[in-house]
Amino acid sequence: MTQILRDPEVGRLTGSFHTSEEAGEEPDVELLQQWYSTRSEQNDRLDLAVVDHASGQVVGEVVLNEWDPEDRACNFRILIGPAGRDRGLGTEATRLVVGHAFEALGLHRVSLEVFAFNPRAQRAYEKVGFVREGVRRDALRFDGEWVDSILMSILEDEWADHRGRPGS
Repeated sequence: MTQILRDPEVGRLTGSFHTSEEAGEEPDVELLQQWYSTRSEQNDRLDLAVVDHASGQVVGEVVLNEWDPEDRACNFRILIGPAGRDRGLGTEATRLVVGHAFEALGLHRVSLEVFAFNPRAQRAYEKVGFVREGVRRDALRFDGEWVDSILMSILEDEWADHRGRPGS
């Protein structure tokens, strides 16, 4: 994950960096090890590695977090590093984890935010059935420019209708 988080594109697309100068900065390895070593202890979120089955290499992570048991809802986020891009791994990981959210965890709603300058992710989410709900205008300032954040969600009845393959 250290190599993945070092990638400038990961930092930009996740909003972790606010300028291109910050991109590529060395992540604190000790802090990352501490963070990832505690993920299995959390009972209000699910953090998983995205692994390329062809190589066995970790290419990213996928997370269900901000769990709201009363509303049976949570947030979804994913990041894919350079070795996993443009091969459908993000779409596949999204489909698998969102399926788990509805079928195993019994959630009603899974939502996410994606920055407007990330059309690749928007397409992947739409392929799985996420629907655009709205826009948080000027939600991020990157390299001196304001960027909108697009709000998307998928509901349990939508998932039940298409199992992550709308229009098929």
